[in-house]
Amino acid sequence: MAIKGEKYHLIEVESYLPKSTSGLHGKVHIRPVAGQAGFPPDLHVQCSKELSKEYPVGTRFLIKGKLNDLQGGGKFIYSSYQWTYEVINLGNGPIIKD
Repeated sequence: MAIKGEKYHLIEVESYLPKSTSGLHGKVHIRPVAGQAGFPPDLHVQCSKELSKEYPVGTRFLIKGKLNDLQGGGKFIYSSYQWTYEVINLGNGPIIKD
């Protein structure tokens, strides 16, 4: 559910392997890079699966996204899977296509 008045921002994100995937889908996930006001690295990012399946783990991207919340749940960043993104740098990890 959209947060009223929330605007889209350019957000730097990275792919990573979470310590626990309990309640999550897939092995590789996307999170905001630390140090961005309003977007702590513990937020989940909903975006194109290309970012987690077609690039090495640790790759950084620039996406257009905004903060959303689940009804009765936590906050996350939403970026449409149809939108373009920029690859900032490739990670050193493996490419995992689970």
